[in-house]
Amino acid sequence: MACLMRTLKLVENLSKGNQLLIRQSTRTMAGWNKDYKPGVFPKTDEERAIAAKKYNLLPEEYKPYADNGLGYGDYPELPGGLGVEARDPYYPYDYPELKRNFGEPIHADYDLYSEDRWSQPSQPRFTNSAYWLSFLGVMAGCFILFYGLEDYKMYRPVAAKQYPGEGRVHYTFEKD
Repeated sequence: MACLMRTLKLVENLSKGNQLLIRQSTRTMAGWNKDYKPGVFPKTDEERAIAAKKYNLLPEEYKPYADNGLGYGDYPELPGGLGVEARDPYYPYDYPELKRNFGEPIHADYDLYSEDRWSQPSQPRFTNSAYWLSFLGVMAGCFILFYGLEDYKMYRPVAAKQYPGEGRVHYTFEKD
């Protein structure tokens, strides 16, 4: 707590002498998350037209999420399922690393559809039954090998220690 109070005193002393610091700090607060929150769910056609304009959509294209308490507000319900890798890689995007254009609305679950995630339109190579059959085949093969070779234990063969003569003492630690 004392460290926090010292920091606040330092900021207060710096801000007394430097008004540019105060102006710059207020400028940096312009991009808070509260600025990007969706608005209230549109109830009239005029509110729908304003919300469509806000998200750069035509009023015919604009359809908000259902007002079911999840907090999407006036955010448009975009068709989902198309991952980023399904988009044209040769199109000159404004943000080519994200394959997005400036002002383009993104899906509410955009984090699920980014390029390093699973995409719905990509078809699996084999059917689910083929995956299950191959899994069960490998597991059955391991089971058969484990129990089928149970009688044939593998070990390191070691013979009895061999000495040059039986019954003779070769070396002792006793004093003569």
